[in-house]
Amino acid sequence: MSERELLASDGERDRAAERVREAAAEGRIRLSDVDGRLSRVYEARTRGDLELATRDLPEPRVVNERPTSRAAVAVFGGYDRGGHWVVPAKFTAWSMFGGGGIDLTEAQLTSRETVITAVALWGGADIVVPDDVEVEVKGFGIFGGFGKSGRNRGRPGAPRIVIRGFAMFGGVGTRKKPRKERKGLTQG
Repeated sequence: MSERELLASDGERDRAAERVREAAAEGRIRLSDVDGRLSRVYEARTRGDLELATRDLPEPRVVNERPTSRAAVAVFGGYDRGGHWVVPAKFTAWSMFGGGGIDLTEAQLTSRETVITAVALWGGADIVVPDDVEVEVKGFGIFGGFGKSGRNRGRPGAPRIVIRGFAMFGGVGTRKKPRKERKGLTQG
């Protein structure tokens, strides 16, 4: 029995579906083609069937870098995360009597969904996200603010950034900004 004749697993189908979504997000295939391709992927019985549904799509790019940091803390001071940095699937930003900034416009995300937990006590955090990603803000403020400006939706199939947490006597703000281009690097 050849490799192509082996039965496909649910995990293999999920990875193939992710390749289809990535291709749509990058503009490689038309949005009108996505449903048909996803149907073929989820109906695939063998690895050969999966290969037929994705053969003209690039192989998924694996992030080889380790996250730059998993947290940012400011107590009577500040933090700044910006430029090229590798963001883990879960990042925590905590400030007390201080503040900080997180800029994701040049960042490399390691996951399709990134959760940033932001806590501001008598302090603040300014979070800048690329305008092509989907954003969900789930925080609240007590004698402070926790909000966003701009639209939530990104391009179809784009990564998702969830910002949650709370602010007390302080604030957490989120805004969208165009992604910064980096020469010689591909954004993932």
